[in-house]
Amino acid sequence: MLRITRLVVGYVSTNCYIAYDQEAGTCVIVDPGDSAERIKAKIEELDVRPEAVLLTHGHFDHIMAVPDIRRFYPGIPVYAYNAERILLSDAAMNESNMIKKPLILDDISYLEDGGELELVGHSWRVISTPGHTIGSCCYYIKDAAVLFSGDTLFDGDCGRTDLATGDTGAIIHSIRDILMRLPDETQVLPGHETFTTIGRERIQNVVMRMG
Repeated sequence: MLRITRLVVGYVSTNCYIAYDQEAGTCVIVDPGDSAERIKAKIEELDVRPEAVLLTHGHFDHIMAVPDIRRFYPGIPVYAYNAERILLSDAAMNESNMIKKPLILDDISYLEDGGELELVGHSWRVISTPGHTIGSCCYYIKDAAVLFSGDTLFDGDCGRTDLATGDTGAIIHSIRDILMRLPDETQVLPGHETFTTIGRERIQNVVMRMG
């Protein structure tokens, strides 16, 4: 059975998720933005083994713990959407320069829109949702009715679009025309702040009221 725990980490209170199945003994780390030691301690507490790291996008607050996670778990694959290569390979664009900890990530496994990953006994579908960044994506687990939305979709709002490769028109399209096609009962686990559902956002999200 899939279970999900959240750690709030880093400079801007980023949600890092550990999706796990204790029977299978495995987990996936979504957006390890900081505090690698805390992430490792939680994984050890759950008594599971990480299969992969998934990145919803390349901003510093979602990636800073990746080098240490790789050190703790040698060979662990790190996945991101293919258009995000531009941010992950540029410390100025991913804003890690801003906190004086410049970070470039290489050896990333890049994904295609609609691709499927088999992890923790479930199929994770990659959904390209540009707007917050050009390579922002979400991960949808249909049989668990869960969407990891990164900084694309928040409770009542959407991610900012004024940073490198951001695009307001694109994020509106991503939310209205792509994410709102998912079932109402889909649980939305965003990159910051509180959980929500697709049905709730269909009614209350500011993007749905934009001209």
